[in-house]
Amino acid sequence: MALTRDFKVTLKARADGDPAFRAALLSDAIELLLAGDLDTGKIVLRNFIKATVGFASLAALSGIPAKSLMRMFGPKGNPTAASLFTVISALQKATGVQLEVTADAA
Repeated sequence: MALTRDFKVTLKARADGDPAFRAALLSDAIELLLAGDLDTGKIVLRNFIKATVGFASLAALSGIPAKSLMRMFGPKGNPTAASLFTVISALQKATGVQLEVTADAA
């Protein structure tokens, strides 16, 4: 399902003005990926990229071409672990959002 222009504008405005929202969006994307919900995690991560740095800037930061990044986080994309962690690292540096990993005994 494609996002409407209003939603994209609203998401970008919220991400620009609310650091806690930015952090929650990136954190949610990574949690979804770690939980095995790759499709939803890629969608949320793609939305985060669009709402914050954009694909062109992320390409410059990560050294991965913008078109490759767009394909990677598209519906049929399948990013490698190396590419995914490169992107996450670049996003953390660019947005000031720093993620932490904690273990929780189930």
